[in-house]
Amino acid sequence: MKALAIVDGEHYPDVVRAALEELPYEFVGVMLVGGSEKLRGTPDYGVPLRDDAGDAEIAVDLSDEPVLSPSRRFALASRFLAEGIPYVGADFRFDPPTYHPFELPSIAVIGTGKRVGKTAVAGHVARLLARDREVVVVAMGRGGPAEPEVISSPPTAEELLELSRAGRHAASDHLETAALVGATTIGCRRAGGGLAGAPFASNVLEGARIAVDLDPDVVVFDGSGAAIPPIDVDARILVAHDLDSGLNPYRALISDIVLRVGEDFTLRLRPLEELEGRVAVFTTGPAPTDHLDADVVHVSRNLARRDELHAELESIHADTYLVELKAAAIDVVAEHAVAHGARIVLAENEVVADGLDDKILALLPAAVRA
Repeated sequence: MKALAIVDGEHYPDVVRAALEELPYEFVGVMLVGGSEKLRGTPDYGVPLRDDAGDAEIAVDLSDEPVLSPSRRFALASRFLAEGIPYVGADFRFDPPTYHPFELPSIAVIGTGKRVGKTAVAGHVARLLARDREVVVVAMGRGGPAEPEVISSPPTAEELLELSRAGRHAASDHLETAALVGATTIGCRRAGGGLAGAPFASNVLEGARIAVDLDPDVVVFDGSGAAIPPIDVDARILVAHDLDSGLNPYRALISDIVLRVGEDFTLRLRPLEELEGRVAVFTTGPAPTDHLDADVVHVSRNLARRDELHAELESIHADTYLVELKAAAIDVVAEHAVAHGARIVLAENEVVADGLDDKILALLPAAVRA
């Protein structure tokens, strides 16, 4: 296998040459990544110095601290992974995730982790495209169904309660998107997630095949946490909270738009129905509530903290429970509201960003864009 060696000047050139001869690769070049303390002029490694991978099929990292810190090494690994080249070292190996061919126009929305606004952005993308196109959303989640599930009409809060009582995760991303956006949504599941975003197991490929059979104009794939749908889409949008940690630089390199909540966009709670009487608001994050035209008597940000949520519900007396469709929204908050004769109103996280819609539309293939 043709290889590019990653070396630093802290290693004597003769030590590097000996290592290149011992390792089971055909080295076609060396990339010198810094360090000059032990170098006398231009080093001779027996193979050409290069600034890129050339025709190498793998990158072999022979560097070390202090020249390549962990963050610099992850950034360099991200660069090669984005080019489809494995990156290996003495005790690690990163392989590029596999993305399967997909025949329809498609956009994926991915994230750098949980609670970064990814599902809200995916919903915004789907709603924007659905104004004058047929759109299907394929969403994967850690609580998704065993078999891909097609949701063709928005589920109501009462229907979500029925699912919850049957043992389902009634706030799964595909149910959230179907309820809040109204687009046909295919729910999938995944287990595990690699540092570069590959799921260990998922049924997204089956969900993608169902989407093809539905023959929409465009398909929106919604990632899960930091896991990336294993589909070779036309474009990706990354929703990030941190672009430097781990292999997040890889996620940025394979994306066409990078968005950071609080910098490139903000989120605003939008009720799907009129708010009546005293209103209690339940969210997972910092979305503001002062814009709500309602008598807000309580705001909870504990949807993902069940112990705290149960405790504070005991002291709440409201006529309407405005609930973000996340975490314990249905099995805890909605159940409590029903038990106390209160209304349940679902809320979406509305994406607010100047100029974002034009950037999204520009990602579509020309025929679909028109």
